[in-house]
Amino acid sequence: MGKRLYYIDWLRVLAFLTLILFHCAVPFVENYTWEINNKETSPWITRIIWWTHQWRLPLLFFIAGVGVRFSLKRRSILTFFGERTLRLLIPLAFAIFFVTPIQVYFEWMQNGRINMNFLDFYPQVYNIIPYPEGAFTWSHMWFVAYLFVFTILLLPFFSLAKIKWFSHNKSRLNIFFSWPIAHLLLSVPFIIYFYTLYIDWPEQGSLIDDWFVFTTSITFYYFGFLFSAIDSFWKSCLKYRRFFMCIALTMATILFIKYYWNWELNKPKEENLDLYVYGFFNGIHIWTVILTSIGYAMKYLNCSNTYLSYLNKAIYPFYILHQAVIVASGYYVLQLSISIGLKLLLLIMICVITIWALYHFIIRKTAISRLLFGMKWKNENDTKPEVIP
Repeated sequence: MGKRLYYIDWLRVLAFLTLILFHCAVPFVENYTWEINNKETSPWITRIIWWTHQWRLPLLFFIAGVGVRFSLKRRSILTFFGERTLRLLIPLAFAIFFVTPIQVYFEWMQNGRINMNFLDFYPQVYNIIPYPEGAFTWSHMWFVAYLFVFTILLLPFFSLAKIKWFSHNKSRLNIFFSWPIAHLLLSVPFIIYFYTLYIDWPEQGSLIDDWFVFTTSITFYYFGFLFSAIDSFWKSCLKYRRFFMCIALTMATILFIKYYWNWELNKPKEENLDLYVYGFFNGIHIWTVILTSIGYAMKYLNCSNTYLSYLNKAIYPFYILHQAVIVASGYYVLQLSISIGLKLLLLIMICVITIWALYHFIIRKTAISRLLFGMKWKNENDTKPEVIP
């Protein structure tokens, strides 16, 4: 794992692009209230979105953990923590006060809570009344907030990477992870988390009372860091990628038939047999999707070009801005008398073009804008992977 792994860069870029497409499609999901919602919904979009929702963020947390390993190869623990503080907290604070208020404004406009221009609405943010009662929210930036908290909590474990003891014991782990069954066993913690935490602590993104998402996410983050040092883990992902894909597809098929096809079934709502069936199949499903993604990325995406270099730097600003652009443009697009497919296509086009223009012509041009959007403050041709978030 000492050389540049371009497939990790590609996975990161593709995972964030999937996230942008995901949020463009959410307004059309059945029985779900988002920041903006279309009057007509699509059962097909609903099923695809629910399937994607299972693994998109676990994959991102895992990749972020891999990035920690690379970062620590080039800097001390204190330097690493200082960099993470700058590149996580500054964009988080900036987004809370200048990006997410746009989303709240158009949400409240659509549901009829307010009828005013944005300049009259904006001062409500500084009342510091948490959403949904007030306009103060981190919205999609919860991912960044969680990453920062995880980094603080795991800093002692990250420090072990600097100790030779771990390197001496890697040989045993390399032997263990040469077998694909060892990879599958790593899904066990996520199954247990679902059984013990999901009913009492369903997904919220609120940090302090979100124990199911918190525990699973920090585990994916740590797994990315831990297994990035185990060569056989990656080699087995490549060698057994078809095996992992078959398991992932089998698990997904079972979940679709039993839960996703009829939306009202969705996830279990109480502790019964459904809870254990769903938790078992979905725990394996999420983990094997990650293993499959790694394996096929290693096979087909271990290469670089000018597009990867550009996107690798752009993707964090894209993430910060994407939901505000989708909600603001979606407020108007959803009012058009056109089909769901055309609305979705129009949303995607507006989102990508708008954010690209903001990034290409403004954000990347100045030190202050780069700092606010989590980029390295000097515009340089860096050959090392961008690993934030």
